[in-house]
Amino acid sequence: MDIGIKIKAIRNRKGITIAQMCDNTGLSKGFISNIENNKTSPSISTLNTIANFLNVPLPYLLLEKDQQMRVVRKDARTKSSFNNLKVEHLTSKGGLRMMIVEFPPGASIGEPHSHEGEECHLVLQGRILAEQGEDSEIAQKGDSFSWNASVPHFVKNIGDEPAKVLISIYTDIELDDIL
Repeated sequence: MDIGIKIKAIRNRKGITIAQMCDNTGLSKGFISNIENNKTSPSISTLNTIANFLNVPLPYLLLEKDQQMRVVRKDARTKSSFNNLKVEHLTSKGGLRMMIVEFPPGASIGEPHSHEGEECHLVLQGRILAEQGEDSEIAQKGDSFSWNASVPHFVKNIGDEPAKVLISIYTDIELDDIL
């Protein structure tokens, strides 16, 4: 765990000197230097003091690199297709995935299907039919809906133009098993 490197990066980004940190935390220069060079592991109490001084949440200092914010630039997004649908994969974190799905006129995800997890949808463009179990709704630009994905569900473009839907899915199963 590179807590020290993270502390040093935050301190440098904020333009704080080691001397200022010492004066405000009561820690010695040598101790702070050893922390920042990962030569010593500070106690939770000491980390809390440092976090408060740096004005960052203590849990942030404890995050591993793969747990921190991840940015996917627009030109770096992966794209795929399924049943004549264009899928633009925006980002994923653990079991949470977000994508934009483009439905050509008349296109659907396929037959009603179910899987583990939860889904949230925001219609960005067009008109779609959303069905889950016995419920059926027409949604258009700006409308949103969500459901427990373990109940069979279905989405279809019922408009004359392509429909785009922002979809967020939370599940422990692989995306390939959903789309």
